[in-house]
Amino acid sequence: MLPPFGWQAILDRWEFAPVVTAVAVVAMALYLWGAWRVGRRHPARPWPWWRTAMFLGGLAVVVAATESGIGAYDDVLFWDHMIQHLMLIMIAPPMLVVGQPVTLLLHASRNPLHTWTKRVIRSRAVSFLTWPPFGLAAYAATIAGTHLTGLMGLVMTHPAVHDAEHALYLIVGYLFFLPIVGREPIRWRVSYPVRLLILLLAMPVDTFTGLVLGYATTGMPGMPADMRPAGSPSPVEDVHWGGAVMWIGGDALMFAFMMVVFLLWSRNEMADTRAQGWLEAVRKSNFDELVTSATGAASGGSVSSGGIDDDEHLAAYNAYLARLNQPGHGADGRR
Repeated sequence: MLPPFGWQAILDRWEFAPVVTAVAVVAMALYLWGAWRVGRRHPARPWPWWRTAMFLGGLAVVVAATESGIGAYDDVLFWDHMIQHLMLIMIAPPMLVVGQPVTLLLHASRNPLHTWTKRVIRSRAVSFLTWPPFGLAAYAATIAGTHLTGLMGLVMTHPAVHDAEHALYLIVGYLFFLPIVGREPIRWRVSYPVRLLILLLAMPVDTFTGLVLGYATTGMPGMPADMRPAGSPSPVEDVHWGGAVMWIGGDALMFAFMMVVFLLWSRNEMADTRAQGWLEAVRKSNFDELVTSATGAASGGSVSSGGIDDDEHLAAYNAYLARLNQPGHGADGRR
């Protein structure tokens, strides 16, 4: 019998999972090796430290979700099981995506690995898997299919199926968030309004699943009632709490991602505005110099102290266009 569930139990009740630990350690080692290799090959442009922190943070979330007290109680408390699901499909995957492991691999590798990776990224299979509508459909099917069907009972009674469910959440979450917050060299480039639309369409999936669970009249199949920790809700209340976690927690996370996309959109618009302003300033400066020289030449090499008026601008510009249209005029602006 496990002790009452709480922060103390989450921090104390660690259960070693050899497969999860091995995969996390190997992924961490390969990523750090790639970052070190990029820094060594390009000292002036090392791999961003914050991307490394995000990727390692995503691995840490996976380990915490499966090996800490959250993983220890996921077989006896359904609402804890739902917290684990949100961590595996909505928190860890976007952190891994922001870490850009594929881009790091391309920067750190040499041929033939480099060429093979580019070929895989551009393949039809990867293009289909990273297609935003497929990611949205996979997310909706995973959330609804694993919580509102008999699959949950199978997951609770078969450890191998339970572990496969964890991997499914990570893969689906990665594919869903890749075109939304990622910058990997995949085929699809999704505009910011479409990213917001995808998140908006995914939010009702969490809401619907949470509401259905919130109105359940029976406990979750496969969840042992005789092994519940002291102070736990009843089996039916446990399902209701799990529905609340999915509804409130899932929608809150979706809203947070919408805010992140909106901020990225705003920063991109500001950068474009600054670039356009700089180009406009250069264009205006060059045009003013052209008009000034043309007007000065027309007036005997001098320009009036009052500056150049609109008529003089127009006349000089028309004269410049006439020179460009004359036969034999070079592409570089000289005869």
